Amino acid sequence: MTSSFKSKTPWQEKLQRPQEPKIVPVPPKMVRFGKREMLIPTPKLVDDIVRRVPKGKLVTVGELRTKLARDHGGDVACPLTTGILCASLPRPRTKHRSREQSASPYWRIVRDNGELNPKFPGGVELQSRQLRDEGLAIVRNGKTPMVKDFASQLISLK
Repeated sequence: MTSSFKSKTPWQEKLQRPQEPKIVPVPPKMVRFGKREMLIPTPKLVDDIVRRVPKGKLVTVGELRTKLARDHGGDVACPLTTGILCASLPRPRTKHRSREQSASPYWRIVRDNGELNPKFPGGVELQSRQLRDEGLAIVRNGKTPMVKDFASQLISLK
């Protein structure tokens, strides 16, 4: 089953909206992610980092969250907000999208164990196809496909 997140606000408008990231105390139910302060990232912060991932390379959700938190003074970046923002990044152009709305390569984001994300637009089928088009091999490891030898394709976001 593929998930299709629809927002009432167009992505370009979200990117252009003046907003600052927020640092909040880590909620008690989320202490497994961090103890003190959590960053609530903005769409632009996530988009800017994902656009830096080169073709044929990968970044894990954990690395992305670590980079966001480190750059903005948090102990951790909110996993829920970051996940939602990753799944709603600008998609590849279709006949309904303008040229100004270029895609953010969200398909280059994998789970920390190399698995693909079924919540991304088009599910694991589209993410698999995008990654194969960039020369990466996809294998089955149980139910969820993953990138073969994904660790050798990871980049560091320092």
